[in-house]
Amino acid sequence: MCPIYVRMANKLKIINDPVFGFLSIPNELIFDVLQHPYVQRLNRIRQLGLSYLVYPGAMHSRFGHSLGAMHLMQEAITSLRLKGVEITDEEATSAMIAILLHDIGHGPFSHVLEHTLVDGVTHEDISLLMMERINADLSKARNEQGPLDMAIAIFKNEYHKHFLHQLISSQLDVDRMDYLCRDSFFTGVQEGRVASERLLKMLDVRNDRLVVQVKGIYSVEKFLVARRLMYWQVYLHKTSVAAEQQLIQILSRAKELAQGSDNSQLSIVNSQFSILNSQLFCSPALHYFLYNHITFADFAVHSEALDRYALLDDNDVLCAIKAWISSGDKVLSALSESFINRRLFRGELLSEPLTDARKQALNREYAEALHISEEDARYCWSEHISTSNTYSEKADSIDILYNDGTVRDIAEASEILDLAALTRKPTKRYLFKYRLDPLEMYK
Repeated sequence: MCPIYVRMANKLKIINDPVFGFLSIPNELIFDVLQHPYVQRLNRIRQLGLSYLVYPGAMHSRFGHSLGAMHLMQEAITSLRLKGVEITDEEATSAMIAILLHDIGHGPFSHVLEHTLVDGVTHEDISLLMMERINADLSKARNEQGPLDMAIAIFKNEYHKHFLHQLISSQLDVDRMDYLCRDSFFTGVQEGRVASERLLKMLDVRNDRLVVQVKGIYSVEKFLVARRLMYWQVYLHKTSVAAEQQLIQILSRAKELAQGSDNSQLSIVNSQFSILNSQLFCSPALHYFLYNHITFADFAVHSEALDRYALLDDNDVLCAIKAWISSGDKVLSALSESFINRRLFRGELLSEPLTDARKQALNREYAEALHISEEDARYCWSEHISTSNTYSEKADSIDILYNDGTVRDIAEASEILDLAALTRKPTKRYLFKYRLDPLEMYK
């Protein structure tokens, strides 16, 4: 997929962002990266997946997040240069491109695709493959050897300046700064707002590692608290997780029907007429992943898999689910109808894992109610564990730089954050169930 780039007189654009105001596209290479179809696809993928079912304003895209993170990278580099940190123009551009492309491998609705349509492939794997493809495409279009080589090296933490990678992926990176500010803005959850401008101005580098000047310690503390609150209030909100689990079950059922159909006759019925179709209705891109067993080897070896993946977005999934309401398969039809009409799985907090007896009882209950087999009834419920950690001692630490030149981990330096609480990973175990009674949606 080598895109055709139109020669424009002016590629130094200004974009009006609702969170940070005016963002600048500083050079032609970054503009050309933004124009690539793989990047433009992010306009069609929501940043917060299904969270709009809880927070109606959360309709912003991953493209907007990528632009915001790129802007914060630009600000971070400006701040570090003012402190005497040597960063060349090529390194600055490469770091901005690396953060711009950091989310490019995400599929529709966040991580749902990783659990259903592809086997053993993460969005990080696909991000790197897409970066390499964009690099090859730009090499041809610009007649320039490896314009993204340095950006990819920084992204993979293979570049000799480690602190540039930390700005992209660490416990205090510009990715997290943007999504906390942006997600807080669009959901209306003010607890997630962080002082990104102050945090960036407090950054410095010691021994090739990012540090935060001691006078910025309170901003770091607020950043960590905000992240913890946003996870449980937004990202792991029970209803959002319920919707995601229901979507996983819908796609898993569709995948099973597609893989096991062997061109058997599946019925798609319309209220006015009936169409007998040998396959499930879906876009060509979604069809490819439903009807084929796709692994990482397919992405790495065959360009078709990556190109098909690049055509997948939220619209493919939602359009298919609307059509599947009329499917002749009772399970797929019932789950799709309730999902589209926001009669989502009902969540029940569990104190311990489900026993085999409870699982069998659930299968019997749904089999009898929906007149389906107990084997098919397993799609009507899901057991799930939600977990998050605010801070990890094993990852790159957030280091505080004191006036005497000493450096301490934030977990030790903070007077208000308890180390045990900071590093603990709280978990919640849920049972999510299909609502048999439509009136249950009001409970």
